[in-house]
Amino acid sequence: QHQQSPMPNQQHQQQQQQMNTNPMVVLSGQHQLQPQQQSSRGSFYNESTTPNNNINYQQLQQQSSSQDDDLTRSAKRSASAPQQSDTTSTIVSIHLPLLNPQNPSGTLLRQYFELSTNNVLNLPPIPTNEEYCAMMMMLTQQQQQRGDMYSTSTTTMGNLTPETLPWYDQSALNAARFSQLALGALSNDQVGLALELSNACVLCLKNCVDEPSHKSCLSVLARAYLLHGIFRSLRGDFTRYFKYRRVCMTQIYMLEEAGQQQQQQPQDVEVVDALLAAISFHDAWAYMMYNAVEDELPDIDTVVPRVYNNANHSNGGCNVGCGRQMVTDPMNQMWIQGEPRIFLKNEARVVDRSLDAISCAVRSCCDQANRDFAQMSQAAGGGGGGAVSEMTTPTSLAVMASENELCSRNMVLSAQALVNQNNANQRVTKPGLIMMITAMDAFLENSDSGDSDGSGGGGGAEEGGFSETQIGNLLSACEMAIKHPLLLHSPGPVYHMMSNAAVLLCHLLNGLHAKCSLRESSIDSSGDEGAGGNSNSSNNMERELFYNTLDTFMSIRKLLNMHRQNLPVKLRCHAIPRPNIGLSKETDPETPFIDLGETLMCTCRGCQGFVLMGCSPCVAAERAQRSARVQAIQLEDDDEFKREIDDLGDFNLDDDALFSILSRVANN
Repeated sequence: QHQQSPMPNQQHQQQQQQMNTNPMVVLSGQHQLQPQQQSSRGSFYNESTTPNNNINYQQLQQQSSSQDDDLTRSAKRSASAPQQSDTTSTIVSIHLPLLNPQNPSGTLLRQYFELSTNNVLNLPPIPTNEEYCAMMMMLTQQQQQRGDMYSTSTTTMGNLTPETLPWYDQSALNAARFSQLALGALSNDQVGLALELSNACVLCLKNCVDEPSHKSCLSVLARAYLLHGIFRSLRGDFTRYFKYRRVCMTQIYMLEEAGQQQQQQPQDVEVVDALLAAISFHDAWAYMMYNAVEDELPDIDTVVPRVYNNANHSNGGCNVGCGRQMVTDPMNQMWIQGEPRIFLKNEARVVDRSLDAISCAVRSCCDQANRDFAQMSQAAGGGGGGAVSEMTTPTSLAVMASENELCSRNMVLSAQALVNQNNANQRVTKPGLIMMITAMDAFLENSDSGDSDGSGGGGGAEEGGFSETQIGNLLSACEMAIKHPLLLHSPGPVYHMMSNAAVLLCHLLNGLHAKCSLRESSIDSSGDEGAGGNSNSSNNMERELFYNTLDTFMSIRKLLNMHRQNLPVKLRCHAIPRPNIGLSKETDPETPFIDLGETLMCTCRGCQGFVLMGCSPCVAAERAQRSARVQAIQLEDDDEFKREIDDLGDFNLDDDALFSILSRVANN
C-alpha cells in the first residue's frame, strides 16, 4: 500500500496539473488527503506567519504525531525513487501536504518556527499565492505604463492566478516554506523530519537556478537560501552555511539591481533590510565560534564566487544602495563586519535596527575577548596570543572611530531604546529581542570604566560584586528563557548568551554563599546575633536573594544541559557543574558553592571570559587548554553526529548538485 513506483510521464503531468488546481495532493494509501473546500487564502499553504495565540498545542501534537510518523516512514521508503528535475520529486510530493494551512502537522511546525527562529529574526511573512499574483499584476501594470516589458508575456503575467502560477515562482515559494518548516521541526527535536524538509527545500531550489523572467521572487529565494543555510549551521555544517549565505547575498544584489530598473516593490526593501539584519546576527555567532580569525574560514570562492559591484550602476539612494554596498563590500563576503549599517538606516524597521545593533555589540565583545586572551597568554608566558593582540578588525576600527556611538554598551542601550519606543506600528512584542537586550545589558554594565571584563564578557562588577540592576537583569533574562525554552533553538548566539548568564549566576551564588556562611560562622563563634533590626533585615534579604537565585539557576541549568545534549560537540557552550549540595557533598566553608573549575568551557574566547572571571593569567590559560583538549577528544568520539553525517549522504548529494549548478551558472 505504501510502495512508491516511478510514475509515467503522462500520469505525472496529470498529477502536477491537479496539484496546481486543487488543494488536495494525491498520494497513495493512508497518506491520501480528503478533498477540502477551497479557502479564500489560496490552494497552497498561505504563509501568514503571525502565531495563533489560541492554538491548542497538545491537541495538535496528538492529532499530528501519527501522521508525522507515517510521512517520515513513507519518505524514507521513497527516498531512492527516481526523481525528475522538471517535475515534483517524490520527497517533495510526500511533504507537500504540510504546506496546506489546514494540515495540523504543518500548522504545528509553523508555530514552532515562529516561537523559535522568527521570535528573534522577525522576518516579514512570505506572500501567499494570491498576494504574489496580485503583486505581479500590479507590477505588470506599472511596466505597461512605462512601456517596459517582461521577457515573458505581459498578458500572461497580467492574468496570473494561483492555478496558473509559473513553475519557477511556485518552486521558489515552496522552497521558502519548506525552509521554515525544517527549522520548526528542528526546534521540536524532530531531526529526521527536519532533514527531509530541508532536502525538499533543496530540491525546490534546483528548479530556480536559471535567471528568472522577473525579479519579484528574488526576495523569496534569498529567504529560502538563508534559512536553509542557518539550518545547516545549526547541525554543525558552517561550510554550507557560508555557501548558502553567499548565494543569498547574490540574490539580494540582483534584487537591488531590479530597484535601479524600477522593478523593485516597496515590500522588497523591507525584506532586504530584514534579511541583512538576520545575516548580521547569525554572522555574529560564526564570528564568535571562529574567534574572529578569518584564516580559519573555509574557502568557498571556487564554488560560489564573491559578489562584486557592477560599475555600470550607481548607488541611487539609501534604500537601494545600502543593501548593495553591504553585499558587495569585500570585508562582508564571509561575515558582516564594520559599522552596523542597518542600525544606522533610519528607514529600516525597529526590530531590524535593534538586531543589527546587538550583532555589532557581540562582535565588539568578541574582539575585546581576543585582546584579553592575548594579554593573558603573554602574562602566563605561553605566547600564542601576540598576533591576536595586534589584530585590528573592521569592527574594532569602526568602533574606535565612533566610540561614543558604536561601543558595545551604547549599542545595547540604543537597541533597548528602539524596542521601548512608543510606536504602535512597530512595537516589539516578541520576547526574543527583549531577552537578548536584557542579558547583554547585564553583561556590559559598568564596562565603560575599563576596569572590568564587560566588553569581553562578564563585567559589570565592582570588587567582584554585582549591582542591583545587574542582578535584576540576569534573573529577568534567565526567567524569560525558562518561560520560552524554544528561544534556545534560535539562530545566532542566543544559546551562548543564556549559558553565560547562567555562569554569572554561579558567581553571584558563590559570593552570596560565602558571605552568608561567614556571617553565620561568626555568629556561632560569638553567640551574638546582631545588634539591630537593620542587620537582621539585611541578612534576611540576602538569604532570600540566595534561594531565589538558586531556584532560577537550577531551572536554567537543567534547560541548558538538555539543549546542550542535542547539539553537535563543536556547537556546545559551557557544561556548568552542579552546586555542592546533596548527601555526597562536603560542606567545607572554603569550598565554593559551585566549583567553576570543573566547568567544561566553550571553545569561544568570549564565552571563556565569563568562567575565568577573577582567575590569575596562569590558571586561566591552564584551564582554557584543558577544556580545549577535552573538547577535541569529545569531538572525535561524537558517534551520534557522525551517524547523522552518514545519514545525510543522499541529502548532501542534492546540496552538492545544487552548488554545482549555481557555480556553473555564475561562471557563465
